[in-house]
Amino acid sequence: MAEESAKDGNEEAAASEQDGLSAHSPFQPPRSSASSLPKELPQVELELRLLEALEIYHPVKLQGMHRHFVLFGLMEYLKRRLNRHFSPDEVLQLLDRFYNLEMLKPDDDEMEALGQEEEFSLPHSIFMMKDD
Repeated sequence: MAEESAKDGNEEAAASEQDGLSAHSPFQPPRSSASSLPKELPQVELELRLLEALEIYHPVKLQGMHRHFVLFGLMEYLKRRLNRHFSPDEVLQLLDRFYNLEMLKPDDDEMEALGQEEEFSLPHSIFMMKDD
């Protein structure tokens, strides 16, 4: 009987080790997009400061010509509030927790529209008014 319970225990241990969940194996946190973010700051504090910054620097402006200005503003806000330098990649990783940043990337049609230039000229009626 003792042999059977030991055999059952070994089978359970082998099955749990296959799943990666063993009492004897070291804990490994799941990989996430925030793995390179600073460990010395509590995640709650970091996320709260980011959400505060998003009140000023709206994520909708992370597209188009304002993208880099908004990203720089977010970096500076976090730097002032948390006394730590943040790289653009770290800020984008934090934002990726709350927003689908892929949706903010411009479409090809939008890029073509921004690249097109139209010639501008004042109407002749404006020049006629100056002569009067």
